[in-house]
Amino acid sequence: MDTRDLVRLRRARDLMDRHYARPLDVAALARVALMSPGHFSRSFRAAYGETPYGYLMTRRIERAKALLRRGDLTVTEVCFEVGCSSLGSFSSRFTELVGESPSVYRARHHNVDAAIPACFVKIFSRPIRNGEGTAAADT
Repeated sequence: MDTRDLVRLRRARDLMDRHYARPLDVAALARVALMSPGHFSRSFRAAYGETPYGYLMTRRIERAKALLRRGDLTVTEVCFEVGCSSLGSFSSRFTELVGESPSVYRARHHNVDAAIPACFVKIFSRPIRNGEGTAAADT
């Protein structure tokens, strides 16, 4: 892949990292990357191993986990806070990536995480789709 394309893709990925709660669609992200939506989606997947939507939802779920660990917001409030517009879709995606529902995750005791630096928590609590982590662990 051309390094200029990677720079443009990184610009769109950085936008998703910073503004995950905004309504972002492939067309808007493609404009940031100066690409057509189709080319952007294919290039993003080739560069980062997941679709733009998948990457954005992973960021949202990471943030949702942090908000749910705090415990001062309801699951519905967290859903809307991270930019999801459907509680059902949010709950389904959260359960798929985390392995438990947002309500169960929120109810669980999380004080152990408080002693771990945030940068490590982010690394080890990154949502992994079912089966993704097993291939890397087996090698």
